[in-house]
Amino acid sequence: MIYSDLIADALALTPKQVKNTIQLLTDGATVPFISRYRKEMTDALDEVQVSNIKEQYERLLEIESRKKTVLAAIEKQEKLTPELRERINSCWDMVELEDIYLPYKQKKRTRAEIAKEKGLEPLAKIIMMQRDNALSVRLSSFVSDAVPSEDEVLKGARDIIAEWINESESARNAVRGVFASKAMITSRVIKGKEAEGDKYTDYFDFSEPLAKCTSHRLLAMRRGESEGFLKITIQPDEEPCLERLNRIFVKADNDASDQVNMAVEDAYKRLLRPSIETEFAAKSKERADTEAIRVFAENLRQLLLAPPLGQKRVLGIDPGFRTGCKVVCLDEQGNLLHNETIFPHPPQNEVAQSVRKLQKLVEMYKIQAVAVGNGTAGRETESFVQNIRYDRKVQIFSVSESGASIYSASKIAREEFPEYDVTVRGAVSIGRRLMDPLAELVKIDPKSIGVGQYQHDVDQMRLKKTLDQTVESVVNAVGVNLNTASKHLLVYVSGLGVQLAQNIVDYRAEHGAFSSRSELMNVPRMGAKSFEQCAGFLRISDAKNPLDNSAVHPESYAVVQRMATDLNCSVEALMHDSGLRSKIILEKYVTEKTGLHTLKDIMSELEKPGRDPRSVIKVFEFDSSVKKIEDLRVGQVLPGIVTNVTNFGAFVDVGIKENGLVHVSNLSDKFIKDPAEVVHLHEHVQVRVLDVDLQRKRIQLSMKGF
Repeated sequence: MIYSDLIADALALTPKQVKNTIQLLTDGATVPFISRYRKEMTDALDEVQVSNIKEQYERLLEIESRKKTVLAAIEKQEKLTPELRERINSCWDMVELEDIYLPYKQKKRTRAEIAKEKGLEPLAKIIMMQRDNALSVRLSSFVSDAVPSEDEVLKGARDIIAEWINESESARNAVRGVFASKAMITSRVIKGKEAEGDKYTDYFDFSEPLAKCTSHRLLAMRRGESEGFLKITIQPDEEPCLERLNRIFVKADNDASDQVNMAVEDAYKRLLRPSIETEFAAKSKERADTEAIRVFAENLRQLLLAPPLGQKRVLGIDPGFRTGCKVVCLDEQGNLLHNETIFPHPPQNEVAQSVRKLQKLVEMYKIQAVAVGNGTAGRETESFVQNIRYDRKVQIFSVSESGASIYSASKIAREEFPEYDVTVRGAVSIGRRLMDPLAELVKIDPKSIGVGQYQHDVDQMRLKKTLDQTVESVVNAVGVNLNTASKHLLVYVSGLGVQLAQNIVDYRAEHGAFSSRSELMNVPRMGAKSFEQCAGFLRISDAKNPLDNSAVHPESYAVVQRMATDLNCSVEALMHDSGLRSKIILEKYVTEKTGLHTLKDIMSELEKPGRDPRSVIKVFEFDSSVKKIEDLRVGQVLPGIVTNVTNFGAFVDVGIKENGLVHVSNLSDKFIKDPAEVVHLHEHVQVRVLDVDLQRKRIQLSMKGF
């Protein structure tokens, strides 16, 4: 398979690894399933490698489809020679393919086409050969009613030559070479837009080599351009481009060569430069998109993997001043038990009444933890809740509200709580986020969670695809409780889609909790393939077979049973006794389908069945003396929470409305290129205040020395 060889070369893998992975993908296997349960076939490729193979394979299929279109178009013109067919068939680069196709591409009526219609193509060919030292004597024969002067004859011939130059692969590659090494991206403010576009002042008169332009700067400029404030150009100096083109096309020193020289300059300025500039603008935008999407996906992964509190009774609070704080009480499964509103802040200031209500609710509903949203009035509400004396130990947590308002107004929220308004739904979401961030956040469009960088400026289809893959990856890495998961969480389980997820929820409602993974086969439309893909990622906590609450796939249960039988013990004993497991000689259980990779995974899972890869949640407290930006002082050292990581630094919440920026140069005492090397989303950090700009509401922070 030619695809396997091409992808293997591109990704530094073996053709066998790629071929087997493509086969699995073609057969309907998902990336999480392949990387977890088909290590023998792929020689233990990880999820990133499998995803890369999938991406490369889809790219090659796209090129293959385009080649068919190109071949058909040229064949229709009766210009498809055997050599050209072979050239196209052997091409696997989209840019090269389009260059090959360019001379045959149907165009609008160009200046060259008009000149050809006037009979000037033979003259253009004569000039292009540059052998005639008496060009002027030939011109009169081309003068006609359509072309009444020799100047117009020469101009028409140059138009034809300019188009030939533009359609020349060598010419286009020569100009691309200069663009790649010397192109400058330049941004200028559009006259009269200075005041209106003042947020782009950094780019009113900006220029740097395109190769060095970071993704966030490029996306900022492109946003300014799309909003009508900036004019962006990407160009190298003209001279090296013309020099390279003249080396290719100017072959002599005579009158004909002078005409070719003029045609070269026209071809470059009118055709080549705009075309290659558009190409490099698209390429640079694609690279910037890739980087921005990568940062967004990594932030999303960290957010989804945030530590869960677990199944505890939680009181959720959506804070507010004038409208009050919406309070909800949730049971261990996140079900709503009670809701009401308190008004502990101005203008009502019902402090004593609010204290008594919260004390009563904590006692009545046996509350174990309080989740306070970190939006407006969040800091004040958290402080208020912390100063109340309860009848039991209650942990207080500040919870990110990002996207909660999106959820509360969504169709999903209306389906869950049709009788409640958006404020109640928002408070429920805040409480549930504390219990299990992953289960709650999958209900929200990832773009609305607020951990991206220029997420509205990047390719939206690529962004959605990458973020969906990220959610799928995290959900399957953590595992899903089959008997408590919502359909919104089940949708992301390998092998399940919207319909099967709904069918599982409906089956559960009708028949009660699943007692075994095998019972999944009773769910309508659950076929053998879907079961194979999803079973290993679903957990049943009280199952008769303890392996149903592990990541051991049902297809490997027989292997574990053999191990237990050989040791004269039960599977359950094998899972709890490390001494028994130490007696197992893995090589003894190798079969054609089950290799050492799988056996090692099984042993690891028997040691910690169904382990949650997420860390343990910790209580965090801001500095009580800092409530607003005016409280900040240069040199102050404060605790903070990382709220967003970009490729130019990290934003940190220090307990006020405005987040501070720790520039990449201030993240570490050593040089780092990528902020993700040293800092992670929701990490608790110590920061030092470097600068406070009250007018622009900007805070500069440093993590050096901590």
